[in-house]
Amino acid sequence: MKSATLLRASASLFSLFAVAAVFAADPPATPAPASAAPRVAPPAPFISPEIMPDRRVAFRLRAPNAKVVTVSGQFQKNAAPLTKDENGVWSITVGPVEPGVYEYNFSVDGVAMIDPGNRDIKPMRAPRTSILEIPGMPPLLYDFQSVPHGKVTLHWYASKSLDRRRALQVYTPPGYDADPTARFPTLYLFHGSGDNEATWVAHGHAHWILDNLIAQNRAKPMIVVMLDGHAVAPESPAGRGGNTAAFERDLLDDAMPLVVANYRTREDAADRAIIGLSMGGGQSLTIGLKHPDLFAWLGGMSSSVGNAATLLGDSGALNRQLKLFWFACGRNDSLLKVNQDFDAALTAKQVRHQFVTTAGNHSWPVWRGYLADFVPQIFHDAPP
Repeated sequence: MKSATLLRASASLFSLFAVAAVFAADPPATPAPASAAPRVAPPAPFISPEIMPDRRVAFRLRAPNAKVVTVSGQFQKNAAPLTKDENGVWSITVGPVEPGVYEYNFSVDGVAMIDPGNRDIKPMRAPRTSILEIPGMPPLLYDFQSVPHGKVTLHWYASKSLDRRRALQVYTPPGYDADPTARFPTLYLFHGSGDNEATWVAHGHAHWILDNLIAQNRAKPMIVVMLDGHAVAPESPAGRGGNTAAFERDLLDDAMPLVVANYRTREDAADRAIIGLSMGGGQSLTIGLKHPDLFAWLGGMSSSVGNAATLLGDSGALNRQLKLFWFACGRNDSLLKVNQDFDAALTAKQVRHQFVTTAGNHSWPVWRGYLADFVPQIFHDAPP
């Protein structure tokens, strides 16, 4: 019996050694390929756009199979052709370019595209332009400057009035967190068609304009709320008028309660202002004229006026409620005529207002200037 047990133990031990020997053995050599593929060097990196000390700007795009590449931008009148090198990189140097913030894009064989080398893209529902920023010397009002800076916060919220998720951005001024008892007036700032709640910051530089105006004691510290102006899809049968009505519901029933619940706002009409550009100008004029009990400071920039003139009621009451009614339009703007007609309607109704015409067309360089003009005029009788 003992011999059988020893025999089985010896057999098991022999099996373990055999398995170990198999795993310990060198694996069979893999035959080398007959010819190894040559290693291809990665393409050389490049910068686009490259801003030079004399404000000339180089644009570059790798497109080895393209036949024609051009660049278009607000800094030049016509599209400019790029030249291709032996590595398939197209390039051009333009300028010098005047200080400013510009939109531009490439066209590759007739197809428009953003600059893949530039992370700065104008926020839109369907982004199609990149951003070129040429700082001024000395810095311009919408440039980043060495002054105290506020904070911009993104909020996602469930809009009950629209039954879907929405977004807004809120600017709080420098020093907002220093005194937890301090309360601030609020400016509601709207964008134009195609843009979104991020455009006034990323491309309009509204936060830097406010920072710089406050640092220069030209503006009161204030909260600024920027919403997505597209409350319904652009292709919706409701159309632009339906969008304004839906946007008004979302603003009054969802966005404003969110701001009041999360920020130290002052809640009198004298502590609220409303302004927008283009489509957003139509929204601000419409909502402001319907609710002067909520917004005592009303403005529009190159506004798509719509039916705002039909909202004019008792001019005496409106004149008492509105502390400022200001709107502006460029002399080369396609919406100049409708704004002139609106000005005439207000004058006929004896509604106190300011209508300003300036140089420029329907573009962001004009609207940054309008924001800088409007902000110093509001909340001037607010407590410090």
